[in-house]
This record gives sequence, C-alpha cells and structure tokens, in this order.
Amino acid sequence: MVDSVGTVYRRLALLSTAVVGLIALVGSGLGYLFAGEAGISSALIGAVVALLFSILTVGSFWIGSKLSLAGFMGVVLGGWIVKFVVFAAALLGLRDADFVNGPVFFFSLVTAVLGGLAVDAWVVSKARLTVDGIS
Repeated sequence: MVDSVGTVYRRLALLSTAVVGLIALVGSGLGYLFAGEAGISSALIGAVVALLFSILTVGSFWIGSKLSLAGFMGVVLGGWIVKFVVFAAALLGLRDADFVNGPVFFFSLVTAVLGGLAVDAWVVSKARLTVDGIS
C-alpha cells in the first residue's frame, strides 16, 4: 500500500497534535505539583508554542512540496525564521509574567518539541511513498 503525500502530512499533523496535547496534560499536572497555578499556565503556554512549531513545520513542508526545490527550500527556511521570531517574542513577552514559571515552561516546550520531532521521524520513516509521490 502506497501513501499519498497528503496522507503523510495529515498523519504528521494529527499525531503531533496528540503528542503535544498529552504533554500539555501531563505537564499541567506536574507543573501544578511543582509550581502551583503558574505551573499549569506555563505548561499550557509551552505546549501551545510547541504546537505552533509543529503545525508550521508540517505546513511549510506541505506547501513546499507543491513547489520546485528552490521554492521548497525558501518556504522551509521562511518557516524556520517565523518559528525563531515566535519563540523570541514568546520569551520576551513572558519574561516578567507572574503567571509563568520558567522551568516548567522550558521543560514542557522542550519535551513537546522533542516529542514532535520523534513523531515526524517515525511517520516519515514508516511512510510508503513512490518517487512520483515525492515530486
């Protein structure tokens, strides 16, 4: 059975969302234990930022797959720059917020990003695409 490129991207988006949701749930619980209510909001904010990263990655690959190689690279690089700006804005905007606990935010964000990368690697390694399906 051969997968379509759209099927692979849908699977990536759904599984990445599920992993980030699970990390938000577990992170909120652990955040509450370690930092109270600020831990809950920190874990949820970290998970939302990671979800944006995952969706931007999948979206940039999906859009780029319809373009030439140079267009693909441009879209992926543009997505990386957008992710960098979003991350910097999140750090600057939340730097002095009372409802954010830094370590909980950091660990939920890093865990969600690593989980998203693991999902990406797993889904792509299990995808069955033809050479024509890639172009």
